[in-house]
Amino acid sequence: MDDATPHDIRACELDAQAGDGHRFQLIARIPVAPRASLLWLPAMGIGAKHYVPFAEALARRGIAVFLHEWRGAGSSSVRASRDTDWGYRELLTLDIPASEAVIAQHAPEVPRIVGGHSLGGQLACCRLGLSPESAQRLWLVGSGAPYWRAFPARTAWWLPMVYRFLPWLADFHGVLPGRRIGFGGQEARGVIRDWSRSGLSGRYAAAGVDVDLEAAMAALTLDAHAVALARDWLGPVSSLRFLLSKLRRVEPRIDVLDAATLGTRADHYAWMKQPAAVVDALLR
Repeated sequence: MDDATPHDIRACELDAQAGDGHRFQLIARIPVAPRASLLWLPAMGIGAKHYVPFAEALARRGIAVFLHEWRGAGSSSVRASRDTDWGYRELLTLDIPASEAVIAQHAPEVPRIVGGHSLGGQLACCRLGLSPESAQRLWLVGSGAPYWRAFPARTAWWLPMVYRFLPWLADFHGVLPGRRIGFGGQEARGVIRDWSRSGLSGRYAAAGVDVDLEAAMAALTLDAHAVALARDWLGPVSSLRFLLSKLRRVEPRIDVLDAATLGTRADHYAWMKQPAAVVDALLR
């Protein structure tokens, strides 16, 4: 499809409300005649607004993009605190379905894609396990399971210590003080517990969700396309392959992009400001 002009793209912020009353907004870029919709799930601690260049680049190529906002970040009506906590259960069974409902109103009757960056990609896989009909395609960028054994040896040896220390730190402070330690944002204790558990065990589970997420992901059949960044130590290809191995009936495509291809650093974050090569790879 030819690139759309800016005048052909509707830029808006759409209100969403989860079943427990949590409110937030999706940042949307919707072409006049989209050929597909994408629900994009951010990395941990990254607000939806940081993916606007990515959304606009995709919208010019005919994809209606809806940038999800994690509970506790950006436009979210709540903030994590000692008195306000949540985990993967709320993200997977309340917030993401609320975004899906908004997309159904604003981009009906087109193929649906779900995807994400880093933690967002992991939870996209988990959400598909819970609701296989919610999308027909999966896109991942800079994502991978946090399982310590799936990382190169120079990183793997110290990760178990991190996965034990961060839940303790979050419990001590009431939240994970991510901005102070240089990792994530002000994250809820439950999210850090669920994330750390998967990092230690290699298995996905959400406290309060009775569904076996591992079995659910193993049963999925859909198209999957992943982009890895060549110098991304937070999401190396080995951890991406481990994550995708959970989708046993899926034959994913993986593209590894280097700095020359990206036109910027091939790390975990730089592509967000210069997403053209990532968009080209996903649409290839």
